[in-house]
Amino acid sequence: MILKEQMLPMIAETCPTFADKWEEHKKDYADEKNYLPYVALGEFARHLIELEKQNQTSEFESIFKLVEKFHTEGEHYVREAATIGLLESLQNNLGIDEKRFVKYLKPETLKWWNELNKFWNGENKFVGETINQKCAK
Repeated sequence: MILKEQMLPMIAETCPTFADKWEEHKKDYADEKNYLPYVALGEFARHLIELEKQNQTSEFESIFKLVEKFHTEGEHYVREAATIGLLESLQNNLGIDEKRFVKYLKPETLKWWNELNKFWNGENKFVGETINQKCAK
């Protein structure tokens, strides 16, 4: 199981272009009480958007395989952070056609991407509503 403390080091290892930003973030939040993975995930989302705009997507396949692992092998916090912290940050900061990212998403990650869209479009009352309905049947 992937734990909260493992998320950002795993991202920095998988996406070396983010490693320096992660090191800076660690300095700012060295105190465990102030550790805010969601802030770092927002920074990571903006980093990915910049890479995509510069057509530097060579790391994307491995990055989104890792995001899929967060969704399938992560503890509850990790799964939620992967959706709300990373995917939602991507969607809210894109400023570009979302198809440029969707093509990299693996099945479980794509489900949560779509759940976010349904929530923001007013189709669902909460993120995951459609998935929870399928599980209840």
